Amino acid sequence: MDFNRVKEIVLGRGRNPRDPHVFHQISLIAFLAWIGLGADGLSSSCYGPEEAFYALGVHSHFALFLALATAVTVFVISASYSQLIELFPTGGGGYLVATKLLGPYPGLVAGCALVVDYVLTIAVSVSSGADAIFSFLPSAWLPLKLWFITAVILLLIILNLRGVKESVIILTPIFLTFVATHLILILYSIVPHLANVHGLVSNTIHETHTTLQNQGFLAVVFILMRAYSMGGGTYTGIEAVSNGIQILREPKVHTAKKTMLYMAISLAFTAGGIMVAYLLMGVHRQPGMTLNAVLVSMISQELNQSGLPIGTIFFYVTLVSEGLLLFVAAQTGFIDGPRVLANMAQDSWVPRKFSLLSDQLVIKNGILLMGFATLVVALWSHGSVRFLVVLYSINVFLTFTLTQLGMCVHWWQERNANPAWKKKMAINGMGLLMTLSILIATVIIKFEEGGWVTLIITSFFIGGCLWIKSHYNRMTQLIKRLNASMFSIPLPPSVPSTPLRDPKAATAVLMVSGFNGLGLHSLLDIIKTFPKQYKNIVFVSVGILDNAKFKGVSEVSNLEADTVDNLKKYVDYATRWGFYSEYRYSIGVDTIDELEKIAKEISEDYSSVVFFAGKLMFKEENFLSRLLHNQASMAIQRRLLYSGFKMVVLPIRAY
Repeated sequence: MDFNRVKEIVLGRGRNPRDPHVFHQISLIAFLAWIGLGADGLSSSCYGPEEAFYALGVHSHFALFLALATAVTVFVISASYSQLIELFPTGGGGYLVATKLLGPYPGLVAGCALVVDYVLTIAVSVSSGADAIFSFLPSAWLPLKLWFITAVILLLIILNLRGVKESVIILTPIFLTFVATHLILILYSIVPHLANVHGLVSNTIHETHTTLQNQGFLAVVFILMRAYSMGGGTYTGIEAVSNGIQILREPKVHTAKKTMLYMAISLAFTAGGIMVAYLLMGVHRQPGMTLNAVLVSMISQELNQSGLPIGTIFFYVTLVSEGLLLFVAAQTGFIDGPRVLANMAQDSWVPRKFSLLSDQLVIKNGILLMGFATLVVALWSHGSVRFLVVLYSINVFLTFTLTQLGMCVHWWQERNANPAWKKKMAINGMGLLMTLSILIATVIIKFEEGGWVTLIITSFFIGGCLWIKSHYNRMTQLIKRLNASMFSIPLPPSVPSTPLRDPKAATAVLMVSGFNGLGLHSLLDIIKTFPKQYKNIVFVSVGILDNAKFKGVSEVSNLEADTVDNLKKYVDYATRWGFYSEYRYSIGVDTIDELEKIAKEISEDYSSVVFFAGKLMFKEENFLSRLLHNQASMAIQRRLLYSGFKMVVLPIRAY
């Protein structure tokens, strides 16, 4: 069995990007988007409320205030992101907003923070899911937890390489089981105890008053803010919809806002409801069990009193669904993390290859980077959710804050043009105050506990991006000089008649990428180096569909038109030099595969063919230049060589 066959079995068949139905096939309706993008937010109810409740310590009566604050925060942030979706209907999320409204450097900070946060999203989700699963397994199995985490991460990498929609559909039953079991869990904890709610409120007010008298107002504020910030992981994932608009079904804005509503309602109800359930059921920490596991165990024991094993079944189904949903939640990191990287690649902050798509029309390089970075983090932290949660949420609130600030700046600038600017600014302003307060509290409280690690990692990432950007800027200037020198060469006069095609004559096939100085320099090198040897010149180009261009059928058509237009310019140029000239092209996601297909077609039409490609050579080539630049010419030369074709790579000096 060859490699391609194995690849097809594991990852599925490649998709045709020119198929007009392909966008419908891979896009998500609001319900599926709620699962794929909302699972991160909903799954945070498995650890966010627990971390907040732990942080209260002996002041558990404050949990009622936290439950209310949690629900309000979810709805405010969701409403502010709905406004963002309307303003940026093509997607991009916090990175695009900060870049467009605050400038490239705030955008860089937001983008780096998001990428690191999405790596931690996957790590926290998978590790927390493993904790939930191992909560009811024999303690002797605990040493296997890291192996289990590794296997889940590798499985998620494969699922996402197959395609977003496929991975979401496979995981849908898990999501729905979680929703059903946790709805029962919350209602069973609260409804039978409704008579106690009045007493709970009165007791909370009394204990709050007592705490204020004994410890003072500032102490109470500190206790609440610490717990509020430690539960900040609850709000991570709310930004996922704005980052993933590109994969949503048309009309995208309507689908995105509906998805955001589903997410807000489900998250506010679940996170707030679980915290109230802790209070009403008197949940306390037990060794080796999460608070959710303790709550489920208490309810299961009550259900078992009927004589039937209903409670036992409910216990296992709930905890298994909780653990598995956390694995589904990792989807958010795999869906949105690569898209943030792709957007940053288009702005030259990271290697441009991170914007490329695979045969399955997913951002393969981004998925692989997110997956293996998560694997490193999970193994380094030994899958400790308590430690990962400390690292978590700082970055997401940094991005939240920059996003809300950018939106506030926008509404202020639009105050004379938009009559509703005050209302819109009030929503984003409230979101800014909430996210900024959580950010400040989180950094202060978590810094010594390990939060400094996140800040150092993010800072190194930002530094690396600045280095990459400076390299690309230098190369852009070199290419501009090359273009200027080549375009300044006067064109030969038009020939009186078009040269005739001779399929038996020596034919040069020049592979080009756009109409630029590199292509023209390569053409002139062929003419100068091989005078009067070639009678025919065929220009070949591949229009590459990357994340920026793959947004709809019209973008594919525009790419095709641009590719043809550039090739026609080369044909006209070569014809003026007295050659018979034509062009061939393809639209796809893999330059090498597409060029090889075209090469085989041309070799059938012309009996004597030599392939050429230009390659920009730098004075001091190093690992960075090889990483950041396309090595397609060398790769296609290797491929064609083993297919029996001759190919010459023309080195072109970059001044």
